[in-house]
Amino acid sequence: MRHGPDRRTPRCPVAHGHRGSRPAFARARAQAHALALPSGRRQPAGAAPGELPVFVTDGAGGAVIFRRARSASGMYPRGKEAPPNELRCWLQRSLMVGSLALALHASWLPAKAVLAQQLLASSWESSKHDGYPHRPWPWADTHPVARIEQPRLGISQVVLAGDAGRPLAFGPGWAESSARPGSAAGTVVISGHRDTHFAWLRDLRAGDIVRLEHGGGQRDYRVTAFDVVDSRRHRLSATDHDQLVLVTCWPFDATAPRGPMRYLVTLVAVEA
Repeated sequence: MRHGPDRRTPRCPVAHGHRGSRPAFARARAQAHALALPSGRRQPAGAAPGELPVFVTDGAGGAVIFRRARSASGMYPRGKEAPPNELRCWLQRSLMVGSLALALHASWLPAKAVLAQQLLASSWESSKHDGYPHRPWPWADTHPVARIEQPRLGISQVVLAGDAGRPLAFGPGWAESSARPGSAAGTVVISGHRDTHFAWLRDLRAGDIVRLEHGGGQRDYRVTAFDVVDSRRHRLSATDHDQLVLVTCWPFDATAPRGPMRYLVTLVAVEA
């Protein structure tokens, strides 16, 4: 026989089978399951926005409380996206800046070509008036030597001296190794970019007239031939006949610049 109080740890009342404990436990759990509604359903009564019911228990039974819902990471409430990190922000801004730069570059080339032709037209008129070369702007390393026109297509462009990359950025360029416009002897060679100034060559037809205005007047040429050649193997042959050759890159819809293929339009002088 033992004397004194029993110091053994008391057993759980639910496990002991106290009256009323199991029903209270079951009711609390059922209430928690009933309140844990799926996403998109109405907020449970008594819960603040963003809170979900949580079932807790103690020695006397169970109860339902509401706690703030968290994402899988345990950092941000459900329904709210985690703020992007610095690397993601930097990548997004870089892509936006790069796209804007490409768009501006693509639109600047045609705009520069149109603006340059306006300045070149004024410079060409001055050259015709006094017979001296006039630079279109103070720092230009070229000057107008002729004007080329195609009446059917409504083309009128000032031709610059030189067929290197810098003059061709502003207009068609005369190859200085060929006959000079207006000389009436030899082949005059004029080049231009396929996607800006000489894009109209694709619309020329056999028999079309192209007018070449020079310092001493003007001369008409008739289209006689179209050719596609490889610039790595083909060289324009010198001739004493008065003819005009227009050169541009080919194909017209090529995606890669500086290809080796060239599109040639040959024109012969029309006798007055």
